[in-house]
Amino acid sequence: MNNKAEFGVIGGSGVYQLDGVKVLSEEAIETPFGKPSDKIIVAEVSGKRVAFLPRHGVGHRLTPTEVNSRANIYALKSLGVRNVLSISAVGSLQEQFHPQDFVIPDQIIDRTRHRIDTFFGEGIVGHVGFADPFCAALSQSVFTTLQGLRLNRVHQGGTYLCMEGTPFSTRAESHLYRSWGCSIIGMTAIPEAKLAREAEMAYATIAMVTDYDCWKVEEEAVTVETVIATMKQNVAVIKKALPKIFENIPNDFRSEAHHAAKNAIMTDPKTFPATTKKNLSLLYGKYWS
Repeated sequence: MNNKAEFGVIGGSGVYQLDGVKVLSEEAIETPFGKPSDKIIVAEVSGKRVAFLPRHGVGHRLTPTEVNSRANIYALKSLGVRNVLSISAVGSLQEQFHPQDFVIPDQIIDRTRHRIDTFFGEGIVGHVGFADPFCAALSQSVFTTLQGLRLNRVHQGGTYLCMEGTPFSTRAESHLYRSWGCSIIGMTAIPEAKLAREAEMAYATIAMVTDYDCWKVEEEAVTVETVIATMKQNVAVIKKALPKIFENIPNDFRSEAHHAAKNAIMTDPKTFPATTKKNLSLLYGKYWS
């Protein structure tokens, strides 16, 4: 079937389409958790089927808080996606991460407040491990490819501070996050990373640095104009890199994340509410069938 894909791309600000690939289908998917951000494009990229979803909707219509990440992850899962590459714009919290650099983070701190970040609840309780929020194997593959292409400078590892938004940080907040040792700051990796883990998807992020947030007093504080100008350059680079990134991921790619929920559910199956069980069957039915 043309609508099936093993890989997914959740595009960040401005990354709304894949260039130079064979489009197989366009999917409008309804989920038990509402509508995804937009239609999903299934395309063939370097011999692999990839489902592409614009995080903020085409035209950038959704704030980070308005993005329905549960619906996005569920919709990708319904297409067979097991591995997700997230692309997003971020600010730098450390001198060594320059605008136009790429960062492949390995840790995250959640400072969001108003987002639903789990599929569990309403009668079914589960807890997945999240000590290492990004898939190490997928992140390594992406880093190695980007480093080899030498299109932009790329950094391996770092802590992504996910804030709520929509305003950018205060200077006090920016300095606080720096004191924690955070590398970059953005608004979208949470709850995506948590939900991807619950859905047993390998998840990696390409964070594209657009600015120095507001901590660097000799630089102009971050503005939308600054972000957009640098973002356009970063987007052009990542579109060139995506075909090679997927070419270099092994066809038999496996991740520990693919079994993350195996022992996660604590609720006695005899007590599952019928509606909740139905809604979660796509994700966990194999464990209670």
